[in-house]
Amino acid sequence: MTYAQIMGLFTSTPLPEPVGDSAPPVDEHPSRIATVLSHLRRSADTRITHPRRFRLQQLKALEKMLEEHVDDFVQALAEDLGKSATEAKFSEIDVVRAEIDFAQRHLVEWMDSTSVKVPLALQPAMAKVEPRPLGVVLIIGAWNYPVQLVLAPLVAAIAAGNAAVIKPSELAPATSGALAKFLPVYLDERVYAVVEGGVDTSTELLAARWDHIFYTGGERVAKIVAAAAAKHLTPTTLELGGKSPAVVENDSLASAKRLAYAKFMNAGQTCVAPDYVLSVGDSSELIRRLGQAITSFYGKEPLTHPDFGRIVSRKHFERLLSMFEQGEVVFGGEYDEDTLRIAPSIMRDVDLEATLMTEEIFGPILPVIEVENFEEALEFIARRPSPLAAYLMSESPRLQSIFSDRVRAGAIVHNAPLAQMIIPTLPFGGIGPSGMGTYHGKHGFDRLSQMRSELNKTTVVDTLSAIYPPYSWAKRKIIDRLL
Repeated sequence: MTYAQIMGLFTSTPLPEPVGDSAPPVDEHPSRIATVLSHLRRSADTRITHPRRFRLQQLKALEKMLEEHVDDFVQALAEDLGKSATEAKFSEIDVVRAEIDFAQRHLVEWMDSTSVKVPLALQPAMAKVEPRPLGVVLIIGAWNYPVQLVLAPLVAAIAAGNAAVIKPSELAPATSGALAKFLPVYLDERVYAVVEGGVDTSTELLAARWDHIFYTGGERVAKIVAAAAAKHLTPTTLELGGKSPAVVENDSLASAKRLAYAKFMNAGQTCVAPDYVLSVGDSSELIRRLGQAITSFYGKEPLTHPDFGRIVSRKHFERLLSMFEQGEVVFGGEYDEDTLRIAPSIMRDVDLEATLMTEEIFGPILPVIEVENFEEALEFIARRPSPLAAYLMSESPRLQSIFSDRVRAGAIVHNAPLAQMIIPTLPFGGIGPSGMGTYHGKHGFDRLSQMRSELNKTTVVDTLSAIYPPYSWAKRKIIDRLL
């Protein structure tokens, strides 16, 4: 069977629904996934992905796909999430292109082996650490950034010399269909494939043996992924989320704008968005300025503003609406059931035991909680699971230092929430329930590589004879001195 025939099993016409609970998944053929995986593994075994030239060619091809089909992906993102063209480009496509560019410029140095010192007892000898491809990687993407969260890990997989299968989210069917349509045209069909489908397809994929599984999504499914991977002792990278706090000591308009931008981009459906605010002292001025910032971004009627997106599904929409009952809405609160849009909303006097404060909100609702002092804010964060990011809005170097020292999170950011995402030299990843493993830039290359040890020692002069048995008194003295 040719690769084109194999891919025909997975690339039927998608049936996206602009609004709805869950669109019917593109054709699912889970029983035939083994055929695709077998094909890729045979190709990977020939080492065609190993040469630097091949990796650079594939990175360039991926970049070309994004350049030539940017409009197709923008349209797909509009269908799936109501994203504006500008937001779709800079938050999805441009982020991936930056990853590609960074990998192309640094791949030579990343692939170089690193010489290490050899102890005196083993000299003369040479030792080095060499990054090697893992094999075949499974990448399971998320629906909230359905281009970025599939292709950025793919960049790392290509740069590290791996074959890969990507599984886009069925909750973003238009984007999934676009990826399935265009990726096989640009990337080498022998070692890269797209598999579409729903839960049955994911279950079948996870039942197979992979050399690494890269999953982006929620904690509940992450546990399923980790359990499936454990059966084959497969290493995993789990990029999750959690309730990222923002402690506000500086309630200036600039701080409010940065918080509002980070929270309400993509209609609040961002894993590192501020999930709640801890206002040190009275929150009235902060709430006023947050409302002012929201109006300056999305006008007085955000539900119809072209730069404000929608909720991905009716299920998530109804879950978010139920949170309005768990506190006082002091700004926003409007919604449109027909378009699944919820206006940027601010709440206070919230129930700390309700789902608003115990589950990741993942929508355009921002609770503001007053704390008496900075110490109380730190204690509040410490009592909760470690988040993917923690933000401090303060110009005080002393408070910044204390915050960095005391708060446990995947990233600590002062005064620029979300900005850490676009710095390719910073690792991106969580800790504990917010995930394991990091990527972006070299961190992704290292994560999807085996750092293999290599030692070379000549037999022309057998210096090891000093430690061979039998162990006389003199040899024991020599061994003690050498080791």
